[in-house]
Amino acid sequence: MKEYDLIVIGAGSGGVRAARIAANYGAKVLIAEGLNYGGTCVNRGCVPKKLFTYAAQFNSDFDTAKSYGWEVPEQISFNWQTLIKNKDQEIERLNDIYKSILEKNKVDRIDGYASFKGSEIIQINDEIFKGKKILIASGGACNKPAYTAKDKVLTSDDIFHIKKLPKDICILGAGYIAVEFACIMNGLGVKTTLIYRGERILKSFDQDLTNLLEDEMIKKGINIKFNTNIEDITEANEGLEIKIQQGPSIKTACVLSALGRSPNVAQLNLDKIDILQKKNGAIIVDEFSKTNIDHIYAIGDVTDRINLTPVAIREGHAFADTEFGKIKRSASHKNIPSTVFTDPPLSTVGITTEEALKLGIKVKTFKTQFSPMKYTFADKKPKILMKLLVDEKTDKVLGIHMLGQDSPEIIQSLAVALTAGATKKDFDNTTAIHPTSSEEFVTLK
Repeated sequence: MKEYDLIVIGAGSGGVRAARIAANYGAKVLIAEGLNYGGTCVNRGCVPKKLFTYAAQFNSDFDTAKSYGWEVPEQISFNWQTLIKNKDQEIERLNDIYKSILEKNKVDRIDGYASFKGSEIIQINDEIFKGKKILIASGGACNKPAYTAKDKVLTSDDIFHIKKLPKDICILGAGYIAVEFACIMNGLGVKTTLIYRGERILKSFDQDLTNLLEDEMIKKGINIKFNTNIEDITEANEGLEIKIQQGPSIKTACVLSALGRSPNVAQLNLDKIDILQKKNGAIIVDEFSKTNIDHIYAIGDVTDRINLTPVAIREGHAFADTEFGKIKRSASHKNIPSTVFTDPPLSTVGITTEEALKLGIKVKTFKTQFSPMKYTFADKKPKILMKLLVDEKTDKVLGIHMLGQDSPEIIQSLAVALTAGATKKDFDNTTAIHPTSSEEFVTLK
């Protein structure tokens, strides 16, 4: 039986970072991956989704270009196959990069699913390995609804590989994936309906921003059905039929289920090792990503803490530093910036107004709303909303929120200021770059 200092289960961004850093500290490391290197983000998440987002944005950019004197043909066309082909080539390139990183850092790798045979024993394909330490980094998996036509309902894993663009689509849910794909499909010319049992989109984000985003989505022609409960989805002529409690059935060519993701633990045989888990299967860990079993650790989406790729990377790096580099540290889960790549995008760092109320923190709110300069000549003028939440007692900025063009790039930089403890006075003392949208953050009164 081959023995390793560390066996990593899952070669997503977090697992690969942990394996690489541990190997650099001199550990003998094995990593196992049953699907694609790079994990969900590279293959079925952030990267292809962002490429699709760029593709969809060109539609409105053509209209804006006309107002600046560009002569754009009346009939423009979009080729889905070209986008898929180029996306696949980029994903393949990134897969190769991840494999190369492991190879350069002398990490052994096996293509196959890993499962526990004992607390130290791992089976991969038909081979058995022993790990002095084991890191579970198996990520998350799409929740699959139990409808009659469940095999015909797409998940976010499937949508990146469909053969042709549907003429219309119904998207179930109102979280990240649902609203992002609603904007993508609408931008690519697909008649789009969003169906959600609740009352608002992106319920964990600042409500001022989500209310405006909802308005902007509706202006673009996205049909949003709130307070709508689905009884079943069945096959129908040329597509699917969605049976709902609140009205007549909806017939559609395509259904995308974006009803969340769950920790990917089904194939791990965790019942063999008595590891502690939450009700949804998430592996319970302490601040150093250690489970209730001393030599077994877990990072990333499988722990269901903050399910973002950069967080998994930081958790993986901190684990390797602590366990193999003798540098004890944990990854901070405070003030994590995030973006929803809708059209327009929504970006945020720090607490929301709703969270401030729950925490009993008295905040001053500074906000502004306007149309960006880019759309001065255009008939359609999308809005930007910017918002600062400032602690009344300390003057510290506790939350920065933005809906609008370039918000991901702007909030990423401002996250540094918030993390460093900047005050509203620091923002006021910063000279603006004019004319920009971002200057509004340092001129808010």
